[in-house]
Amino acid sequence: MKKNTAINSGWNWPALLGWLVFAALLFGLDQWTKDWVQHQMIVGDSRKITDFFNLVVAYNSGAAFSFLADAGGWQKPLFAGLALVVSFVICILIARKSQEKLLCLGLSLVMSGALANAYDRLTIGVVVDFLDFHLAGYHWPAFNVADICICVGAFIVVLVEFFFSKK
Repeated sequence: MKKNTAINSGWNWPALLGWLVFAALLFGLDQWTKDWVQHQMIVGDSRKITDFFNLVVAYNSGAAFSFLADAGGWQKPLFAGLALVVSFVICILIARKSQEKLLCLGLSLVMSGALANAYDRLTIGVVVDFLDFHLAGYHWPAFNVADICICVGAFIVVLVEFFFSKK
């Protein structure tokens, strides 16, 4: 009987499982922090932590920097669906490139953040943001742990592709 080589050759399923567990832990951390801040504060509250950092509760119905926040609702399933498709592709990449640990780290960070924000969109209709950095009266848009995972993960993937790729 002939094996399906397209599925079996070069795929490291145990490594994929390990990276999925890592992503699930980050997903859980993101959800826990969002839940915690919502139980401590209400929308519009701001708690000064330092001279440059506040905790807030902000709901974002759009994407990064509230992109398409006023689009009427169609964007929520689009962004959630995009996160699912990207996560599926990331799983394939991790399974095929499991020997590239730094790349897999970046990809799993992106996946965890994308799925955590998608979960918010699908369950409560908005993404919960709560980290508010500011300087000299200028505020960076509020963000969350999932956003940190996406940004750090994307940075790692770009770094790997530009400096460590064996092309």
